[in-house]
Order: sequence, then C-alpha cells, then structure tokens
Amino acid sequence: MEQKINRITDILRRDDGISGAMMYTEQISWVLFLKFLNDYEIEKAESAELDGLTYTNILDEAYRWDVWACPKKEGKLDTLGVLSGDDLLKFVNESLFPYLQGFKSITEDAKSVKYKIGAIFEFITNRIANGHTLREVLDLVDAMDFHSSNDLFQLSLVYEKLLQDMGSDGGNSGEFYTPRPLIKAMVEVIDPKVEQSVYDPACGTCGFLIEAYHHMRAQEMSVAELKLLNEESFFGNEKTPLSYVMGVMNMILHGVESPNIAKTNTLTRDIRGFEEKDRYDIILANPPFGGKEKEQIQQNFPIQSNATELLFLQHMMKSLKLGGKCAVVVPEGVLFQTGQAFASVKKELLERFNVTCILSLPAGVFLPYSGVKTNVIFFERTGSTGEIYYYELIPATKLTKNKPITSAHFEEFLACVKERVITPNSWLLHVNDVKDYDISAKNPTKKEEIAHKSPLELIEIIKENNAEVATLCEEIEAILIANER
Repeated sequence: MEQKINRITDILRRDDGISGAMMYTEQISWVLFLKFLNDYEIEKAESAELDGLTYTNILDEAYRWDVWACPKKEGKLDTLGVLSGDDLLKFVNESLFPYLQGFKSITEDAKSVKYKIGAIFEFITNRIANGHTLREVLDLVDAMDFHSSNDLFQLSLVYEKLLQDMGSDGGNSGEFYTPRPLIKAMVEVIDPKVEQSVYDPACGTCGFLIEAYHHMRAQEMSVAELKLLNEESFFGNEKTPLSYVMGVMNMILHGVESPNIAKTNTLTRDIRGFEEKDRYDIILANPPFGGKEKEQIQQNFPIQSNATELLFLQHMMKSLKLGGKCAVVVPEGVLFQTGQAFASVKKELLERFNVTCILSLPAGVFLPYSGVKTNVIFFERTGSTGEIYYYELIPATKLTKNKPITSAHFEEFLACVKERVITPNSWLLHVNDVKDYDISAKNPTKKEEIAHKSPLELIEIIKENNAEVATLCEEIEAILIANER
C-alpha cells in the first residue's frame, strides 16, 4: 500500500495543478476517502443482508466509486465505460464535488457520516489539472482494498506517514504534525480510560485524539462502551480549513466513524460562561504559539494577553472537568516569563490545579519548521499543587530533521514519571520554593562548570585584548585626525 501511495505522489508531482507536499496530500486524501467510503458502504450492505435488513446507501448511485471512478465488467475495469481526460475532470468538478458539498446543507444529524462528508468537501476542491493524471491515480487507489480491519489499519498508517511528510515539508505545513513519539508519551502518562471524554482545542490532523483512541480501544469494553467510544468520546476544534478536513478524514480512516470535530476558532468563545457540562475528562494538546491575538479575542479571557499560548492555557484550565487530567505542549517562555499576565495565569494554575509534572523537551523536537524550546505541562483538577516532578529529556545526540525524536528517547521518562523516580535528569520542586511564578526547569544537581585557566593563559588573554584595544584606538585616532583636516 505504501508503495502505491509513493507512486501516486510521484504521478501528482508532475501535474500542473499540484505544488508541494501539502497539496498532493490533500488530493490523495479525497481520493482515498471516497474509495474507503465505497468499501465501507459495501461492507454495511453485506452486514445488513446477513441480518435480513436493507441498507440505505449514503451516496446516490451515479456518485458511487464503482460507477463513476472505476466501473467493472466481469470483475475487471470497464475500459469502454470509464471516464478519462476532460470528461473525467468535468464530472468531478461540476457534478461530484457540488453533490458532496451539498450534504452539509441537508437537514441531517451532525454526528452522521453524511454530515461529515459534507463538512469535509465544503473545504476541499479538486486541484488535479490533468484528467489523465487523475485517471492513473484512481486506478491505483482502486486496487487497494479497505474491507478488512487489517487493511484499514494499514491505510491509517500510510495516511499518518503522508501527514508526517507534509509536516516535514517545513514552512506553514508544520502546523499539521506533532511528532508521534511525543504524542504517544503524553497519552501514556495521562492514561485515558473508556467512558472518559477526550478534547483537543487545536486538534490539527487529530494526532492526539487518534492516539488516545488506540490507547482506549485496547482496553476491555462492552458493546455499549464501544459505541460510546466511537460516537461520544472524542472532541476537537480546528480553525484552519485544510487541517480540519485532514483531521476529520484521519479520524474516520482510523475507525472513529463519527468524530466530533468542529471547524471553529477555539479562542472566540468566552470562557467565563463555561459550566461543568461543557468540560472534558482529558485534554491533550499542542496549541499554536507565537501568535498575537486581537483585543476582541482577548476579551473572552479573565487574564488578557495577546500571546496565543497563554489564552489556550486559560481555555484548557476552564475546560477541564473536576478530577480531569491535561497534558499540553507550551513554549519555554510560558514557564519562565513573570510579566503580569504570565504570572497571573501560573498563579491560578498552581493554586487551583495540581501540576504533577513538567517534561523539559530538547531543542529540535519540532524541526524543521520550528526550533523553539518547549515543555509539556501535566496537570489535574484535583486541588492545588504540592510538589512538581521535573524531568529533563536529554538525547545522546542533537536532534535534527534527519535524526528526529523517537520513542526510545522517552523510555526512561515513562519508566520514572509514575513513581516520580529521582535521577540525574529528574528532581522534585516544592511549590513553596517557586519564586515569582517562574516554574522553568532548573536541574539543582547540575552545577555550572567554570573553566579555570592558568596564570600564564590569563596573561596571554590580557595581552591579546590589549592589542585589540590598541588597534581600535589607532583606527579611531586616524579617523579623528582626518576629520580635523
């Protein structure tokens, strides 16, 4: 399957309408999704027949994959009836996409697959400019079979790889991808359980929600609990159209048929009106940081700031249920800055929430699109903070684009965090020892090394410095004499 996807990307790179990993991932996505939907409908119809029921198809016959994309005769592609070139493009652009986009306007349950299809195609268009290129892509995807759970799992892995490649492309595409080993480590520490609600206020392509789903899916559960897991457990907001589309498709392709993902800017909601029913058991997030929010947005928060990361942190604190747990990636500045807004938010965090752990991440975790030093704050709504467990993750070699962070880097942290084991890279800090609400990671066992030089070395350094000063004085003197003349 991965070889076929690689071949498709090679084909799309040659198309005049496609430029960059972000665009070809978008185009592969809608084609894969429609093939998946076709296999999904066939499986549902077969299951209904076995139960003596009749299945009502989501798509009208003319818009089903095996009618417009790859019609068959005696199990083989109907070469006479198949669309190609300009005819194929005309059908896709003028008939198929308007039909799918119209689903959202139909009075339909927002949790239904039909509504989700409309939500996806509302923000996506066909960018493949050559009908013959599209024909090649359709034929390759048609050879993939998504009927079995194993095939669907393979598809989900391939899709994750596509999203990772898009994130590694650099530039703005970095917003779409958080390294999977980091997500996995955060989920493992938080340990979401069946029947708990999981929320990501800036969900992107839904990496956190999907990892939480796999973590919870591995637990024993009843049929009712499984239905709850698929329909009422995962919630997210995403304001970027392409990110939103990728996220919804990613959730569905991973087996969550009805993800509760909304296309909205989380920060436009006034957090003062939150009630317990609006809150979640688990929050996992890597919200955008470094942005500047308008005054109109800031009005939605008791502690106003134009720093996006500070507003998201307040939103998450307000969104956490009593007894709930949160893990959030924040830039280093959130921990050490002691300006009024930063200090006020951290004061509330320490006094009203239990900050259990701060994981200090190495520089380079988010390369190539960001070199910002980051941390993960783990906190619970279980009372005030007593002692914070710090762990400083120090890789053996510097992280680069070609040597990214891996699951192996988190092994010691995961082995230590539950029991709060003290190591050369971990320590405890009592909340009474926090000064000016600076909660940045400062390892008390590491002393700053001072390089002691011999008297002769010091004399040589002084001579070199004096020589440089003398040279600079001569140059200045020459300039002054020239100006006097």
